[in-house]
Amino acid sequence: MSSLFPALTDGHRADRPALRFGERELTYGRLAAAAGAVAGDLKGVRRVAVWATPTLETAVAVTAALLAGPAVVPLNPKSGEKELGHILSDSTPDLVLTAPGTELPAPLAGLPRLDVDPAPEAAAPGGLPDDRDRDPEDPALIVYTSGTTGPPKGAVIPRRAIAATLDALAEAWQWTADDVLVHGLPLFHVHGLVLGTLGPLRRGGSVRHLGGFTTGGVARELNAGATMLFGVPTMYHRLAEALPAEPDLVTALAGARLLVSGSAALPVHDHERIGAATGRRVVERYGMTETLMNTSVRADGEARPGTVGVPLPGVELRLVEEDGSPVTSYDGETVGEIQVRGPNLFTGYLGRPDATAAAFTADGWFRTGDMAVRDPDGYVRIVGRKATDLIKSGGYKIGAGEIENALLEHPGVREAAVTGEPDADLGERIVAWVVPADPQSPPGLEELAGHVAGRLAPHKRPRVLHHLDVLPRNDMGKVMKRALSHG
Repeated sequence: MSSLFPALTDGHRADRPALRFGERELTYGRLAAAAGAVAGDLKGVRRVAVWATPTLETAVAVTAALLAGPAVVPLNPKSGEKELGHILSDSTPDLVLTAPGTELPAPLAGLPRLDVDPAPEAAAPGGLPDDRDRDPEDPALIVYTSGTTGPPKGAVIPRRAIAATLDALAEAWQWTADDVLVHGLPLFHVHGLVLGTLGPLRRGGSVRHLGGFTTGGVARELNAGATMLFGVPTMYHRLAEALPAEPDLVTALAGARLLVSGSAALPVHDHERIGAATGRRVVERYGMTETLMNTSVRADGEARPGTVGVPLPGVELRLVEEDGSPVTSYDGETVGEIQVRGPNLFTGYLGRPDATAAAFTADGWFRTGDMAVRDPDGYVRIVGRKATDLIKSGGYKIGAGEIENALLEHPGVREAAVTGEPDADLGERIVAWVVPADPQSPPGLEELAGHVAGRLAPHKRPRVLHHLDVLPRNDMGKVMKRALSHG
């Protein structure tokens, strides 16, 4: 297997920018020196935790560990002590890597600590470790997933999956060493860490991390030469809201080569507002912790709001019925569960052979739990999670996502989520949770039901309406539907 980061040993790139976090920047040469210094302290280490703040230190720590060999367990600095304690006892790291001066919480007190210096005065005596001979199946990352039941499980992501996903995205997005990526994503998830940090380093390009997302920061960096923007729907919603009052932002987005949204579905309404103001489309892709990336709209493909594009190179994707039989009609209407197979998949859940076995079919397809329809030309449209977003009402299988998009097209709706609840007649009835654009004059059930029925079909209209001040969301902007009470 080739090196994960060939640009680090390319002398021609030594003076090219690699990482920038705020005002702090490392060239490829200085990143190689910093990563080499940390890697020298990781010889013989099996597994390391990384206190994954959005800083140069985190990027250097992960790069060093991936070159040196130990698997990396990224820790969310916002995690509570109970969750941290579970992750540490489950993954048993040998030490924790962090920025100097960081005050770590109690669960980490007994773990040996290695402070990361992103600007060592001299290169490490041994230089950078050579990772080209490492087994592609060696664990690279152990990323903990927030399951719907029970404590988080550690998804073991091998080196092979990182390389396969990043190379497939490079082909789909025409991603090269000339690209400069800007984002403000956290570094303890696949999106911000693998795609947003390791992706530019594998290409030999650069990343400018905003620290914290702001529309002004996006405008500044894109207008100063950045070519790509990665974000989650909450970020793109804020960009869409800000465009009318921020001409610099319009110019910035209009000049970007690629705008990518992921981690949850981007409402069609926000697609349309950004497109109308800037002439630029937002590309959506679809992935999970366990699979890294599965599909994407291609840079040279058709912009089709509401879809996540086609399978990436090397990825097999199929839809299956509830009994596990493949969906045979790709008509844009028939709903099935997505299953995937390919080099992008994880190897299993750490210490959980039962959960690993349950996640795969006998012939190696991973059960994603995501429901979708597929158009005749292969485009995939996610309609929701099997556990929370598939509503069976009146004999129909209905995806919550398309109803949410329809609700968001109503001028009186700022945010919307859709769930199902038991109904003696229908099996389940559709429940809408709406944040009104004007809390003093919220739209009523009859008005919204008619709005949805006119755009989709009568059986997809909400039967119950709740008005909320805000929708509960997690760190990545996903609505936490299990936190929505039917009481």
